[in-house]
Amino acid sequence: MLTSSQQSIKRMFDVVFSFFIVLVLGIPILLLIVFAGFSTKMSGLFCQKRIGKNGKPFIMYKIRTLKGLNHQSVQEIKNLETSFGHWLRKTKLDELPQFINVLIGDMSIVGPRPDITGYADKLKGEDKIILSIRPGITGPATLKYKNEEEVLLQQENPQYFNDMVIWPDKVKINKEYVANWSFAKDLKYIYASLASY
Repeated sequence: MLTSSQQSIKRMFDVVFSFFIVLVLGIPILLLIVFAGFSTKMSGLFCQKRIGKNGKPFIMYKIRTLKGLNHQSVQEIKNLETSFGHWLRKTKLDELPQFINVLIGDMSIVGPRPDITGYADKLKGEDKIILSIRPGITGPATLKYKNEEEVLLQQENPQYFNDMVIWPDKVKINKEYVANWSFAKDLKYIYASLASY
């Protein structure tokens, strides 16, 4: 578990890095949101409740890539994805508004991905160490499963595979991340994320 000084270092870096990103990319982000609105014929900014530090829910921001409000399966997501949305998701540009989440303190640059209710909020015992830090835009589990949707589409039962294979592996990876955190590793994950897209 991170010490208070380590958490302070991590938070300081998050604020400086995300402020720079928002300052430099603020207008392009707004333009992408507008284009996404035209593409989906809905609000270009997608807001969804996720589970954050200490199990506290927060609203995470993304650029909308899908038509419609409720998407129950990976197949539905693919069917409702716009061509512009596909490009946004492939390049991960749809996640740029999450730097706002970082600035206001809901998220970190690096950490476990914030999950919808029913996963992180159900963690028990030593697995709850994952909730001791802010969820991140990227991280070791995110990098390993950057093609998660494609993997799930290949499964006969995507939900079962996610719950029984991917989710437990993510928990294992994220526990290791928190237990052995270092600033150097965070920089490595950021570099790996930029290099992979």
